[in-house]
Amino acid sequence: MMGLMMGRPLLTTDILKHAVRNFRKTEIVTRTVEGPIHRYTIADANTRITKLANALKDLGVKKGARIGVIGWNTHRQFELYYAIGGLGAVLHTVNPRLGPENAAFVINHAEDEYLFYDTTFTPLVNALKPGLKSVRHFCALTDKDHVSDAGEGALIYEDFIARGAEGFDWPDFDENTAVAMCYTSGTTGDPKGVVYSHRALVLQSFACCLPSSLGLHEGDVLLPVVPMFHVNAWNTPYSCLMTGVKQVFPGPRLDGEGLYELLDSEKVTYSAGVPTVWLGLLQYLEKSGKKLPYLRMGMSGGSALPEALIRGFAKYDVELQQGWGMTEMSPVGTVNSLPPEVKELPLDERIPYQLKAGRALPFVDMRIVGEDGNVLPNDGVSDGNLQVRGPWIIGEYYKTDKPTLTDDGWFDTGDVAIIDPDGFMQITDRSKDVIKTGGEWVSSIDIENAALLHPGVAQAGVIGVHHPKWQERPLLIVVKKEGQDPTADEIKEFLKPKLDKIAWPDAVEFIDEIPLGATGKVLKTELRKIFKDYKLPAA
Repeated sequence: MMGLMMGRPLLTTDILKHAVRNFRKTEIVTRTVEGPIHRYTIADANTRITKLANALKDLGVKKGARIGVIGWNTHRQFELYYAIGGLGAVLHTVNPRLGPENAAFVINHAEDEYLFYDTTFTPLVNALKPGLKSVRHFCALTDKDHVSDAGEGALIYEDFIARGAEGFDWPDFDENTAVAMCYTSGTTGDPKGVVYSHRALVLQSFACCLPSSLGLHEGDVLLPVVPMFHVNAWNTPYSCLMTGVKQVFPGPRLDGEGLYELLDSEKVTYSAGVPTVWLGLLQYLEKSGKKLPYLRMGMSGGSALPEALIRGFAKYDVELQQGWGMTEMSPVGTVNSLPPEVKELPLDERIPYQLKAGRALPFVDMRIVGEDGNVLPNDGVSDGNLQVRGPWIIGEYYKTDKPTLTDDGWFDTGDVAIIDPDGFMQITDRSKDVIKTGGEWVSSIDIENAALLHPGVAQAGVIGVHHPKWQERPLLIVVKKEGQDPTADEIKEFLKPKLDKIAWPDAVEFIDEIPLGATGKVLKTELRKIFKDYKLPAA
């Protein structure tokens, strides 16, 4: 016997319709690439989105067409999210940090027919043009006063959108139709394409808005520092409209001072970014003596949240909340929303909970699998390969003939983790980054987080280095804080009470800059290249 409910599809345009009906006066604010602050309402945005949809249709955009975007978090890219998806076309957000070679690869692999870009990236686009096989039209996300920055032959976004008629009758189609696509950062091999359906992103939006997740609600002000090209800014362009949250887009200025100005002037209550962004903001606060009177919560994801950041922002009465997910998961899989009894604990007792990646969102299943393939218990001790499944988790990569899932239908994340009896998951390392020493596994993340507690350490990365007796031993690589000059011995002594003896690094080396990937993660692959001939002093 089947249910007798209406078979209405779950489409992202229905999120837009809902917002226009209920939150039409809510603001959307942007620090534009051109400089000035742009401010309008959801109702204003809807008018422009319908004009954009008509202009795209007149340009020849068909259902299923891929449209590339290389841009900062702005109201213009936000408009593209809804206009492109509403037509049944596919928004392909291109990460400019992939570099020219990988950027050209993903645009060609996706077969983008149109490419929109902020003028910041005009040199990149001009360099890419000769190698792009499918792009028919280029459009610079700017206005007529900045045509000279747009590149030869490009459409100008504000002129283009003005062509379109107001009002659009959004079509219905299968909810499993593709709406967006992103590519993995390609740290090993070519980037891989992940294609999201309307159904997946609508379901994730519902889950992200729950009190036990991001907990967004009308009256909140969200500043997404995490880029729209990084898995749809963690789904916030959809979640914010679903709940009537004011959005503040930072544009290209992501330094501590620039972010602080928006956090303060727009009275931002919630922000989201990777740890390197939070570190930059914290350093600005410490230097300037400024406060954060409005910000109450910060989401940190992309890599493990260091204890030093939790403690640093606690001084400003800001709770840093850890989340975990992947491009392959649309992306949010877990959020660390602390139970009431934990929230009431003193900071020192609360931090061990905050260091965890959190509990799975509804409909996300997680399991830990050992090297022998057996499922391990959620006992908070057993660690193994983290595997997931759910309605917004990848089934297969785009244009691949290789299996993406395990034989029994789970996606192997490549992370090593533990899950406790209450459902809290904690990443202990990437499977390729754990250090095997004397038959035991050592977490590079644990060492990095402990090192970041040292007052003289700005950044830290840990890799395994060959040892003739122990197979591998940890090498700690450090960037010193400005004005600080810790020695290797000082840092090693500092770490001893914080780590098990097996995890004490055999050596500490100092460098000027730690290489970061396209999403702000420490590039262990590059560190291994830099230190490929390194010999441990004790070896």
